Amino acid sequence: MEGMTGYVMPLEPPTVGWDIHCHTVFSDGTETPATLAECSKACGLRGVSISDHDTTAGWSEAQHAARAVGLPLLRGTEITAADDGVSVHMLGYQYDPDNAHIKKLFADTRQARLHRTRRMVELLSRDYPISWQSVVAQIHEGDNTTIGRPHIADALVAAGVYENRSQAFADAVNSSSKYYIPTPSPTAHEVVAAMKEAGGVIVIAHAGDLSRNRRLLSDEQIIALVREGLDGLEVWHRGNSAEQRVRLLDLARRYGLLVTGGSDWHGKGKPNALGENLTDEATVEAIVSRGALPLYR
Repeated sequence: MEGMTGYVMPLEPPTVGWDIHCHTVFSDGTETPATLAECSKACGLRGVSISDHDTTAGWSEAQHAARAVGLPLLRGTEITAADDGVSVHMLGYQYDPDNAHIKKLFADTRQARLHRTRRMVELLSRDYPISWQSVVAQIHEGDNTTIGRPHIADALVAAGVYENRSQAFADAVNSSSKYYIPTPSPTAHEVVAAMKEAGGVIVIAHAGDLSRNRRLLSDEQIIALVREGLDGLEVWHRGNSAEQRVRLLDLARRYGLLVTGGSDWHGKGKPNALGENLTDEATVEAIVSRGALPLYR
């Protein structure tokens, strides 16, 4: 479907394209940007994006790694937000990383994550063989790592409580467990405003994933964000049901939104396979044309 700008909205999941939702050791992934680039090249992706949580710390390594394997790179970040009690993850692409508003937003969120994670570890340590030191031991990039629940899960795995992260997330570190503490986050409206100020492209990640929220963003909430500058919706994601994909595609059609896809790859940290959901070439071109940064080659 073609809009006023010439963008053709994909109606089916692409079978060839880019994976633009990937995490590395700079947040809660288990692999380096170099491994991300090498694996992306090996599995035949046209290009890839680094999109660690609330940070740009891995961008430089990702640029070097992508160039080394001859793969183009989108630079992005997954940003933690909230909207009227709904947890919202937002993917920002091709923005100015030196923008003061963005830098402060990330610094504040990372600090809030750190305090929240410490408090969760204190609660868990009453019932499990876990300490703050054992969580820190799971962090790969020191102060450059965005710390969160996956590192708690890894510490519980290391202690022999669970066999893998998925088991930990299904139990002690689940959002419904008695140990869970929500991350204090900016509103989705604040994130859209900051990303637009920084010249970026902003997409709601896995907006139809009921495993993350008991209540999803309503059409009205999404439309309000569209009016403030929201660029797109991540439709092709394993967490979005077939029914939710239809709903999100309809919203994208009605409001001229970009339709993206990504694996939400975390290396060994999740079962998600690199390239299992993709973004087509035309959508990547639209992201680059709207963003403040050129495509990195």
